[in-house]
Amino acid sequence: MGFPGGKEGLAVAHHFILSPQQVGAKEVVITGNDHEHLSRVLRLKAGETITVSDGLGKTYSCLLKEINKSRTLAEIKSVSKDYSEPPLELVLLQGLPKGDKLELIIQKAVELGVSKIIPVAMERSVVRLSGEKAENRVQRWQRIAWEAAKQCRRGLIPRVGSICNLAEALEQLPEDTLILLPWEEEEARGLKEVLVSPGAQKAAGIVLVIGPEGGFGAQELLLAKEKGAVPVSLGPRILRTETAAIATLAIVMYQLGDLGVIRIGG
Repeated sequence: MGFPGGKEGLAVAHHFILSPQQVGAKEVVITGNDHEHLSRVLRLKAGETITVSDGLGKTYSCLLKEINKSRTLAEIKSVSKDYSEPPLELVLLQGLPKGDKLELIIQKAVELGVSKIIPVAMERSVVRLSGEKAENRVQRWQRIAWEAAKQCRRGLIPRVGSICNLAEALEQLPEDTLILLPWEEEEARGLKEVLVSPGAQKAAGIVLVIGPEGGFGAQELLLAKEKGAVPVSLGPRILRTETAAIATLAIVMYQLGDLGVIRIGG
């Protein structure tokens, strides 16, 4: 759901996420895909207002000054702290699902505040991607993340990693993270009780490992547990992989992040 209007019914300015190098002391320079989108799709004109995030925690209100064939120049009118990024570092390891389900998962994960998404080719994944086809698919997924980040006014664009197996994905994880593995056969621990535990409250970050349609293979479960993953139950009903990913992300962000918190700064 987008923002139908801002304060007092005014339309919310279009939002862009730039690199720090594009933000100067008095103006910002917009090039590439953002410039094309601004000029050809949105058809914005000089004199209109946009907002810009620099990926470093600041948001700028800018007045468009010049739009030419190759770039857009905008004057910085005010600067404020960016409150859009959650206080929690949340990484999603998503088993490759069938069809275009991963596109939906990426879009909703970005909206919910995920920091990084790693597509994982698991033992029971039906989809098999490699070489140029895999690279093209990752590029598409990254663009979906970019579009979702702009739409929900994130301060940075979450990264979609290269397709890898579970062992490779687990090796990428930083230390001091809590790895949660929703599993339909888990009977000892529920997600809720784990999230309210002291370990979850003190974790530097949270990693969610979501299996594909066929679930986890025995060796994958063993490997994840050896890496410290905690199997958790999501409840009495079996969820589809896309539902499990989105629901778990939302629950974690509600309990440990900023989902449900009043938006700071108006």
